[in-house]
Amino acid sequence: MFRPIRTLILLVVVFLAGIFFERYQHLERCTATGGAVRNGLCQGE
Repeated sequence: MFRPIRTLILLVVVFLAGIFFERYQHLERCTATGGAVRNGLCQGE
């Protein structure tokens, strides 16, 4: 009974880690080009 719950929790954790990793990569790419992230979008300055 515990194994399916553990698998589901692991999937959620890995999914959230992927989202945060992608947001960080987006921020790095945006700042490298001289922009700033506002409301999730890269805006040039």
